[in-house]
Amino acid sequence: MPNLKNKKPKEKKSINPFVLLFSVLVVMSIFSYIIPAGEYTRTLVDGRNVVVPNSFKTISRTPVSFFDIFSSVHDGMVEAAPIIFYVIIIGGMISVMNSTGALDALLATTSKKLAKRRLLFISVLVLLFSLGGTLIGMGEESLIYIPIVVPFALAMGYDVLTGVAIVMLGMCAGFTTAIINPFTIGIAQGIAELPMFSGIALRIALYVIIYILVVSFLYRHGEKVRKDPSIGVWDVYNIYTKSKNNENTNIKLETKHKLVLLSFVIGMIILVFGVMKYGWGMSEYSGLFILISITMALIWRMSPEQYIKHFLKGAEDILPGALIIGVARGIVVVLTNGNIIDTILYYSSTLLQHLPTSLSVIGMFLVQGTIHLLVPSGSGQAMLTMPIMIPLSDLLNVTRQTACLIFTLADGIGNTWIPTSGILMAVLAMNKIPYRKWIKFILPLLIAQYAISISVSVIANIMNYGPF
Repeated sequence: MPNLKNKKPKEKKSINPFVLLFSVLVVMSIFSYIIPAGEYTRTLVDGRNVVVPNSFKTISRTPVSFFDIFSSVHDGMVEAAPIIFYVIIIGGMISVMNSTGALDALLATTSKKLAKRRLLFISVLVLLFSLGGTLIGMGEESLIYIPIVVPFALAMGYDVLTGVAIVMLGMCAGFTTAIINPFTIGIAQGIAELPMFSGIALRIALYVIIYILVVSFLYRHGEKVRKDPSIGVWDVYNIYTKSKNNENTNIKLETKHKLVLLSFVIGMIILVFGVMKYGWGMSEYSGLFILISITMALIWRMSPEQYIKHFLKGAEDILPGALIIGVARGIVVVLTNGNIIDTILYYSSTLLQHLPTSLSVIGMFLVQGTIHLLVPSGSGQAMLTMPIMIPLSDLLNVTRQTACLIFTLADGIGNTWIPTSGILMAVLAMNKIPYRKWIKFILPLLIAQYAISISVSVIANIMNYGPF
């Protein structure tokens, strides 16, 4: 087999998300000259802005000017500022935690201890990556752990595909259920004017179901490959055999690592308590994440300069994703200033209102899944779609909580297969896994996840999943 060590994977070009979103912004500005302007009457119900059914009326056009196309980006940044800064602070905290090597040590130690216990190996690692996705929205960070996990998967007789899938499908399982993912359910519920992280019981139950499904799927595949290696993917075997000597695999989980991880777990417990007991908002979340990062720095005995350096590095890394939120919000600004957002709502509700509510739920799911192809960023999609989906759900008698659930489910499952996902395509390219091979591999899991998600969304709305 040829040594692929010195060969660079061919990068698959994808549309830059900023270019894509700005293109959408321009198109929406043009639509403000074409689509009739209109508005619904809105009223406050229990502190929430709710659309009054049957109150739609057409008004004079207010088309978006050429210059306003560009100024709407700034306006979107301003409107989304609380969320943008919240995301930046989380990025800083994650960077401080990563700089301690605590996550690397945890994964390396776990992998070694479970090296001869195949089912436990898959179960524990999927648990770790799914918790990262569902608690802190760990996405791009997952890539650095693939060279750690794959060598141990190979040592067990599994193929490269299994090792990569443990990381990717585990992370995506967490995003799908989004128990307290600040980048998806946190943003969506903020826009929906719902108590932050409310409705958590159903998402926890869903997490357990999806977790078991993913583990079973991966273990079944891994065992088939172990018994018949000819069906596996081994193209980068030489690369990963070499990487067994990688220093990351030799990290020991020291007391300081454990204390860093413990501080994070305690912080998450405090966050949930603060939300449930005191109704915390983004200011309190941000303050807590800063406190957690400082605690980690003290445990690791970082100097103030080192702490600031790591925090700013995390803020820098997350900045593009944070700015995407603002650009996506700029599209909503254009729709609002052009007074066409309510017109879109009116015609959408007119098309769906004569259908049974359950079919409307399925329609909303399909819309979110389709938009995710164009906007692979979960936070960006939340900012773009939820201002439309929330009033639409009010008009269709779909609970706002169900609308948020539909968004997270469509977003999380889509992350496992959409070709516009930079993370997914980068992972496949680096590991020489053909996209078609990946799709063929995960297709049974995709079908099962979509079937479960759509069914749960319909049942949730029938049960009046709330609050609101």
